[in-house]
Amino acid sequence: MTKFLSILLRFIKSHKGIIIALLIISYVLAACLPYIQQGKASKATINSFSIADYYSDNTSCDRACILFSNEDALTERLRLINNAKDEIILSSFDFHADKSGKLVLASLIDAANRGVKVNVLIDGVSYFTNSKNRAYFTALGSMDNATIKIYNPLNALKPHKGMARMHDKYLIADNSCYILGGRNTYDYFLGEGNGYKNYDWDVLVYNSTDSNNSSIYQIREYYKSVWNLKDCKIKCNSTDVFNKSKVEKARKELDTLYSNSINNNEDWYNAIDYNSITYKTNNIKLLSNPINSSVKEPVLFYNMTELMLEADGDINFHTPYIIANNYMTSRLKMICDSDKDVTMMTNSVANNGNPFGAADYKAHKNNLLKTGVHILEYDSGVSYHGKCFTIGDRLTGVGSFNWDMRSAYLDTELMLVIDSNELNTSMQTYMATYEADALSVNSDGSYELRDNQTPSTLSGKRKQRINLISPFIDLLRYLM
Repeated sequence: MTKFLSILLRFIKSHKGIIIALLIISYVLAACLPYIQQGKASKATINSFSIADYYSDNTSCDRACILFSNEDALTERLRLINNAKDEIILSSFDFHADKSGKLVLASLIDAANRGVKVNVLIDGVSYFTNSKNRAYFTALGSMDNATIKIYNPLNALKPHKGMARMHDKYLIADNSCYILGGRNTYDYFLGEGNGYKNYDWDVLVYNSTDSNNSSIYQIREYYKSVWNLKDCKIKCNSTDVFNKSKVEKARKELDTLYSNSINNNEDWYNAIDYNSITYKTNNIKLLSNPINSSVKEPVLFYNMTELMLEADGDINFHTPYIIANNYMTSRLKMICDSDKDVTMMTNSVANNGNPFGAADYKAHKNNLLKTGVHILEYDSGVSYHGKCFTIGDRLTGVGSFNWDMRSAYLDTELMLVIDSNELNTSMQTYMATYEADALSVNSDGSYELRDNQTPSTLSGKRKQRINLISPFIDLLRYLM
């Protein structure tokens, strides 16, 4: 036995580079391979679809409006938090303690101080990558009325769970109002920051009669199912001796920030009559993915595309990236073959802030054109992050779902589908403001340029990233 151990140690010493490389490769495979089996919707999902679930001939208790600008998106979040009386629920894929993130945290702390129950859900990647600002979240999470849970925290001992993420973004105030969409909780998406930003969408829904039939209860039921998962862990609930002073300092900073913000921007926080800014709706239905932290059945994708197939009217959808496997591409072709005009707006290769999305679109653009979809490429220089659609003159969809394999198979995702002629008209008007700056792609991949339109060219750094990624894109795209 001693001789064997001696030989083993000599082997390890002389081949340690190879052994380390093999261990790294094994770990990466353990993290990635569980997600390679990405199939079709099950018979149960197919049989459960009914077009009648999306329409109604009667006016519902819910009224809704689109939050078009990043400034309005921040203001309405602060307003809902400041006027909540019983409970606030916030779910965010990414939550930073930057300018807008601190304003949200400061408002949540004030709400908890006045006796409102505050529950916050954050994805495990965001929790890990923003560890340097943990004190600000602990300032909230360590309060008696507040709880912060992390969906699927990163665990080095569980690499097979590492790719499954919570991509939901919503805020619920009592049983009266909620915001749901694609905006994360930080400066890229909220407020009027002058630096880098993303364009996105939220919908605000108001329960105008305090009815138990409001769609807010669909969101609440979904939230409960995620909140009670074993994979959701309470974090930021206590301070140790070493971090106590940091947390106290962070809480004082947030308290001061809240006081100053109230004094300088009182109109952000005052209650308003939501009847005056919202439209009546007939029906609202929440679409969601399975919530397990592993590979998922493409439930949301199937229901959304089946709705596009069966509902009346032309289809217009926006997505930051489109990374589609054969099943997803075939579903898009079915929609395009159904005698409807189907338009998709996505970022051009040069405009895409996601290098993986840009590289995949560059490689597979011709395959998408073969489905018959009319492609518009947003090319203004600011990355477009919107996830939305309209069908005919009644249905509007807003949420977190990107047309990629990650949204279809890996992440939790939400899309809210609203039956409202007025909201549909509003949404189409807003969408057209982006489409006016987009490049129209012909079926052969060339552009039909308007006067003064010139396609952007790839900058040096983006070009380098895309060139680096492109040789591996077909190998890795099922994770994107």
